[in-house]
Amino acid sequence: MSDKSPYDDIYAPEIMVLGVGCILFSDEGFGVRVIEAIQERYEFPDNVLVVDGGVLGINLLGVISKPDHLIVVDAIRNKGKPGDLYRLEGEAIPERIRAKNSLHQVDFLEALTLCQALDKVPETVILGVEPEDIETLSIELTAATQSKVDPIIDKVLSEIKRLGASYRAKNSG
Repeated sequence: MSDKSPYDDIYAPEIMVLGVGCILFSDEGFGVRVIEAIQERYEFPDNVLVVDGGVLGINLLGVISKPDHLIVVDAIRNKGKPGDLYRLEGEAIPERIRAKNSLHQVDFLEALTLCQALDKVPETVILGVEPEDIETLSIELTAATQSKVDPIIDKVLSEIKRLGASYRAKNSG
């Protein structure tokens, strides 16, 4: 009799949901606030990691080079109206991130680019919202951005399902 489980041949890709941003500057903290809400409301299998990346930028290289799939949540300046939602992937990512003029985003882009040197570039999707205010010193999101937390959570969960993973709501009692 073999010690091998029939499940050993099933490959579950590693998926990371990464929220980035600085919670001290209003809407700049959108990605982190979304991650906090996801961690509070949902449970995931072992192959799905939900990570608060804050403003670690280039220091995230070790973290983002591990998963097969990376779902990033952030505020994205894209010349839209405050509250507009975005889903970026492929060639659209570097162009849009550079347009953000945020130091943590430029560092994040460099970290993503450096993954190529490690031959481990995760398939990446960035989900974001057009911020109203990323300059005011405040730990509160603006109303326009706060109203998009739940819609972005729905988009994150849809991406997780698209990648073949599951999730479940935590018990509220």
